Amino acid sequence: MKLSRRESLKVLTMGVVGSSLAQRTDAETDSGERAGEALPGHERRIQWWRDAKFGMFIHWGLYSILGREAWAMGDEDIPLDEYEKLTEQFRPPPDAARAWAKLAREAGMRYMVMTTKHHEGFCLFDSKLTDYCASKRGAGRDLVQEYVAAARAENLRVGFYYSLMDWHHPDWRLSKNDAAARRRFVDYTHGHLRELMSNYGKIDVLWYDMPVPIDAEGWRSEEMNRMVLRLQPDIIINNRNWQAGDFSTPEQSTQAAKGDWESCMTINDSWGYLGGDENWKPAKQMLQNLVECARDGGNYLLDIGPRADGSVPQPAVARLQAMGKWLEKNGDAVYATQRCRFPHGNIGVFTRRGNTLYTINYYWPGDTLTVGGVKCKVKSARFLATGLAVPFTQKGSQLIFSGLPAEAPDHPLTVIVAECDSEPIQEALSSKADPVA
Repeated sequence: MKLSRRESLKVLTMGVVGSSLAQRTDAETDSGERAGEALPGHERRIQWWRDAKFGMFIHWGLYSILGREAWAMGDEDIPLDEYEKLTEQFRPPPDAARAWAKLAREAGMRYMVMTTKHHEGFCLFDSKLTDYCASKRGAGRDLVQEYVAAARAENLRVGFYYSLMDWHHPDWRLSKNDAAARRRFVDYTHGHLRELMSNYGKIDVLWYDMPVPIDAEGWRSEEMNRMVLRLQPDIIINNRNWQAGDFSTPEQSTQAAKGDWESCMTINDSWGYLGGDENWKPAKQMLQNLVECARDGGNYLLDIGPRADGSVPQPAVARLQAMGKWLEKNGDAVYATQRCRFPHGNIGVFTRRGNTLYTINYYWPGDTLTVGGVKCKVKSARFLATGLAVPFTQKGSQLIFSGLPAEAPDHPLTVIVAECDSEPIQEALSSKADPVA
């Protein structure tokens, strides 16, 4: 089974970093409850992201030529001189990023995050610190600049992924125990981040990854974040440089984390392009992931792994477009919603915005739908997609929607909107043992 980033981080931490980090609990590693206080201006900077809910993740690099996932170089121990030859083959057309941005907009996404440098060490941006970058190799262009322009053209927020781990840099493997090598490598890394934060205008998200084999002190992680915020005062920063950051990053799971959090997930089983991976998740399953994130106050960052030419496999395109069509009619149940204290339902989930409760049905019940544990009065109800009124009664703690059509009026999920007289809170029998929110 392919290890997730989270699992790989744990393995590498145990093998390379040493006991001080390896002894962290799963909750600390998964939820990002790490050293450091909340970054200054967090509430001001994070609000747009809380409202956005849905973003596109893009894993793209030399590994896309091989078509054997983003970890191919490391998993297969490909010699560096052999791997470097891929740089002359990586010559994507100039319209690749425009197609992604248009697809993200069609899918109802509000922001994008692209790999500027993955673990392979190849920079998709123009760097003065190395010639191992797209502008100085086969492509002959700054691919990050093209991505930024494409996202802005579609009015999408711009995010940069940057892997701290670097299999190409000669000092990376030495950096744990060799102080001189560590200083050179960390200076190189800080220099890259300074370039990324200085050369592309306003950047909205910085998404670190894989802070091995060095600890927070070695990376100078607090200094790193201070520099980023000095250059980009409105940016939000994730938690994968051993600092708490602005948001945590559970992976391949919609289990909620504390504070602000974002679940990153794949459309099939792979982050980068993997030619034989046909295990595409249905659009319905991915919409369920999205609304479950929204219910618990989180975001959903859904990955595409383009081919080397930038094209996105058609099964992924079709699923994203289907999600977008549903969100055109039902987006109010997702965007700008808040954490919902309505955790239990046997045929779907609930989200809320203010005093409005959205009942999102995975499995259509037919004539009658009963919601238990309702601690508010409902004033009106309607189908979100059509606006048609839904008859309802309240009997004790039960909210009963009745006279429903035999077949679901919307696909793949049907949403019923209930306007309430106060924040909707559930205390159903099944939730009596739940911890206090």
